[in-house]
Amino acid sequence: MPDEGPQQFGDYHLLEKIATGGMAEVWRARAYGLAGFEKILVIKKVLQNLAGDDEFIKLFIDEARISVQLLHVNIVQVFDLGEVNGQYYMAMEYVHGQDLARLVSRALDMGTFPIPLTLFVMSEVLKALQFAHERTDEDGKPLRIVHCDISPQNILVSYAGEVKITDFGISRAAFQAQALHEVIRGKYAYMSPEQVDGKELDGRSDLFSLGVVFFEMLTGRRLFKAKSRDETIARVRRADVPAPHTYRPEISADLEAIVLKSLRARPEDRYQSCAEMLEAIGVLMVQEGHRATNNDLAAFVRAVVEQGGKTAQRRNEEATPQAIVVVAVEAIAPPRSMGRPGATMDRLSLEWAGLADAAGGQVWEQAPGSALVCWMADDMRGTLRSAIKCALDMKKVSEKAGYRMSAGVAPGVARIEPGTQRPEEGWELAGPFYLARWMMNLSAHRGRALITEVGAKSVGKAASLLGRISILGNRYITLYEVG
Repeated sequence: MPDEGPQQFGDYHLLEKIATGGMAEVWRARAYGLAGFEKILVIKKVLQNLAGDDEFIKLFIDEARISVQLLHVNIVQVFDLGEVNGQYYMAMEYVHGQDLARLVSRALDMGTFPIPLTLFVMSEVLKALQFAHERTDEDGKPLRIVHCDISPQNILVSYAGEVKITDFGISRAAFQAQALHEVIRGKYAYMSPEQVDGKELDGRSDLFSLGVVFFEMLTGRRLFKAKSRDETIARVRRADVPAPHTYRPEISADLEAIVLKSLRARPEDRYQSCAEMLEAIGVLMVQEGHRATNNDLAAFVRAVVEQGGKTAQRRNEEATPQAIVVVAVEAIAPPRSMGRPGATMDRLSLEWAGLADAAGGQVWEQAPGSALVCWMADDMRGTLRSAIKCALDMKKVSEKAGYRMSAGVAPGVARIEPGTQRPEEGWELAGPFYLARWMMNLSAHRGRALITEVGAKSVGKAASLLGRISILGNRYITLYEVG
């Protein structure tokens, strides 16, 4: 459906959806003022189906309460918290640039991330964290803010070379209820050992998380990320960190010592504050002659984007368009009060893989209790029938084992590269892959597998109409339920 122009949302016009997660969606938006004044900003709003979730709404409000007190050049500013038709939102600063995860990934085409720029980015993030950790309320009482989700995705780099941290959505502060502190949230591969164990946290936990980012920027390698969640957590608990110079010989002993100290398993063995780590990096930069500014970082970002465009064009020319069908599934464990499931999520995932293989699908991503299965479709209608039947078979074995299962089935087209037999970098959150995951998340609140209109035509009366739903910008999709 063609774009119908900006959507009105309270006092804002929503221009473009930037991202959608399991709990909220983020939009680039425009605000208007007197005498033709306009401002581009970001609107982060709670997904409509979660508007009645009291726990999440409290977390969302807490994020705004924390962020609004953090007025710092290296922290994304929150301007407003409001509600439109029962949907909570935050108006936030718009950073025109890229998150560090994407920037580091794209920079690999040009080699490893330059050491001076890595140290500059680390210094800027440390300044932001130092400000947050030391913030007090109006009476001078420490707020004891801990970000809890420092990761490359939450470090933004603007095209002007600015570095800002964002997303205090799971952060902790003194004014929060203790019950919120007892729930483990975040990205396991960037958590501290004390965070994965649900222990009390302070600023040293954020320093460990930043140490993981530090290691990965310098080496171009993931540190703790494993194929399964349990193995990732085990690696974090061990905090067994290889020497960075084994991957990049030009890393000096002094630089390596800073990285390794930030990644000590016990908080008391790490840097005890951001100021201490910032001082160590500053001394190193002077001793080794590493100099970098915002302008240097801006020039590097431009070079990465330009190179990335050329690489993407080359890959696009080599890749072959292929019709595909994607199934995204996730198991949901029952409440403890209802008893234990009859099988582990690892065992359930193995059963799913067997069903996918029997149906002609390929498991492209798998973790305990979740999977992404793809079919190459020469006959789209027949392939859709096979994929939908496979999803329903997965649902049956999940329910038999005591789990609820959410599922989304999406057809589409992807350009498959001959070397990797996968689409180009970033495919996981693009096209039918994104759509299948989005439908899976919505399915979790419905209890039935979701399919598109094309999928519904392939199974006939087995599908029931759910409705016409907005998914990207002002574009809509008609969804059906099955099973």
